[in-house]
Amino acid sequence: MKLSKRSAYISIVIILTIAVDQISKIIVRKHINPNEVISVIGKYFSLHNVENTGAFLGMGSDLNPTLRIVLLLILPIAVLGFVLRYVLKDKTLDNWSIFAFSSIIGGGIANVFDRIAYGSVTDFFYIKLTDLLRTGIFNMADLSVTTGMIILVIVSFRKKKNIK
Repeated sequence: MKLSKRSAYISIVIILTIAVDQISKIIVRKHINPNEVISVIGKYFSLHNVENTGAFLGMGSDLNPTLRIVLLLILPIAVLGFVLRYVLKDKTLDNWSIFAFSSIIGGGIANVFDRIAYGSVTDFFYIKLTDLLRTGIFNMADLSVTTGMIILVIVSFRKKKNIK
């Protein structure tokens, strides 16, 4: 079976996203002690080593084990499968949308892998500009998913603007 340029592009983005995420987590697990805080840019940007047993910002970490498996493993795997099928089948998607969806898929797979392999997801980036302008602790997979979503929103607004 010959892989089309489009399918190769999708595969490369997904694989690179997973690789960057997993390599960064290996480095963090090896060099940053659990709950240690390393200042990178003053009080504005720091590195941590936190194991998140839930989803976004730890939500769902206190769910019963069966519900956690359904909501944090089975459902995400199903959704990622549907999104991958959509990206591979819809030939009308522009390159930015393909990149965005592929980044979302790669980030999702990377975090699901962690939940299966380790029982939790390693988070390590923290940004705090002010007491109100700050993030939760996140990782490269989260960054890929968020970046993909932002790109999709921008592409969507551009399409609507061009229709008018």
